[in-house]
Amino acid sequence: QVHLVESGGDLVQAGGSLRLSCVTSGFVFSSYYMSWVRQAPGKGPEWVSGINTSGANTWYADSVKGRFTISRDNAKNTLYLEMKSLKPEDTAHYYCARVPWGGDVKEKEKYDYWGQGTQVTVTS
Repeated sequence: QVHLVESGGDLVQAGGSLRLSCVTSGFVFSSYYMSWVRQAPGKGPEWVSGINTSGANTWYADSVKGRFTISRDNAKNTLYLEMKSLKPEDTAHYYCARVPWGGDVKEKEKYDYWGQGTQVTVTS
């Protein structure tokens, strides 16, 4: 059974940093691209970042480029999102998701598994 469990969300002041983790189980983590998606109150889901199987290739939304870093540890079956220079507009529920084989990291509608998410709140 596939599980994705996020953690690391918190209340932080603008300019601060957080590191989100997504521990996975039930599938061969190293064989799948992974993504982070966020959803702010009253808004639709927004794709944030994606990573290929080895971690060598990463992609970012323009809104987080230069501030967020996605990474993975295939030995630990864990996905990470390092967030720096946080802004109030980064406030959202953050989800990790598995990209199906052959899928596009940005096509969140086609992700086949999602975690329950972790809340990030950035105060001004």
